[in-house]
Amino acid sequence: MNTRLATRRFLLLLAAASMGPVTGFAAPQQPSAQPGPTPAGPAQVADANSNDPQRPALRSSDVIDLTFRFTPEFNQEVTVQPDGYIQARGLQNDVYVQGLTVAEMTTALQKAYATILNEPEISVTLKDFDRPYFVAGGLVGKPGKYDLRGTTTATQAVAMAGGFADGAKHSQVVLFRKSDSDDWVEVKVLNLKEVLKGKNLNEDTVLQPGDMLYVPKSTWSKIEKFLPRSSLGMFFNPLAL
Repeated sequence: MNTRLATRRFLLLLAAASMGPVTGFAAPQQPSAQPGPTPAGPAQVADANSNDPQRPALRSSDVIDLTFRFTPEFNQEVTVQPDGYIQARGLQNDVYVQGLTVAEMTTALQKAYATILNEPEISVTLKDFDRPYFVAGGLVGKPGKYDLRGTTTATQAVAMAGGFADGAKHSQVVLFRKSDSDDWVEVKVLNLKEVLKGKNLNEDTVLQPGDMLYVPKSTWSKIEKFLPRSSLGMFFNPLAL
């Protein structure tokens, strides 16, 4: 009996093996597919554009194209006025946009046009605008106005302007920066001679749009912390200001 029982068990096991995997159990659950990225809407696309250093916050004289997906009769080109407002076709009131990003302007316009259109879809394109810039003057190779592209330090700005000319006072480069008042500029002296030696790297100030660097020939005995903006013509070509 023992021999028969053992033989029977062996045959059952052999038959089971030849049948392949048992199908009475649920298959292992596949991991759920991860959702793909959400397609960017008009505002998201505009926001990405606004992070481009060549697409700054809106300012006076910027020219903007407005495109309406479902109501093309409202398509138009607008200009930011000196007071920061735009006059948009069909709206009773002007819209304030100065200082806004393209995405923020899109939102503001959609809200304004929602009073006369049903769920307006508006594409905002910054067509013509003043790019961020800095001015380099004094004893540099090529004095003038330069585009400010991304993060630029004072030493990098001098290099872009052709480097220091003979007789330049590296240790007393003067940085003029806009203050809270349009009539005054803040003045800071930078010791770029130490920076070029690898010392006092905090002197290598990161420039802001509109900054002006002046490389003097000799040491200044005294420099005021603030100067009237009208006095900058003594240091720079007026056409660059």
